[in-house]
Amino acid sequence: MRAELHWEGRPGTAAGITSALRNWKLLRFEATEDATPGCDGVRFSVTPSLGVFSGVIGANGDVMIPEDRLRAALANVAAGKSTLEQEMDRLLGTPWDNELEPFRRAGDGAPVRWLHAAV
Repeated sequence: MRAELHWEGRPGTAAGITSALRNWKLLRFEATEDATPGCDGVRFSVTPSLGVFSGVIGANGDVMIPEDRLRAALANVAAGKSTLEQEMDRLLGTPWDNELEPFRRAGDGAPVRWLHAAV
């Protein structure tokens, strides 16, 4: 099932919604807060397999990466823990976007089918 709700609230409400819903183990969702004067926008994406992604969203819709996250990603690459591409995907929320995209398309009236195979 899919649902969509447009809401208005004070800055920080998306974080509260995410905190309240994140422990529902089968739930996939996004909570997005648009930028307002004095506050950056933010998007929270949650999936059962990946957990929570949070990203600061600029006025043009791009994910803005804080310097401490960028430094940590570069340290992981330097230590051989991951590749630069893997770290960039994680910083931008690509795995969450990939998992949530079928649900976003369902909002356009298109049917979504999940196919499962047993081996």
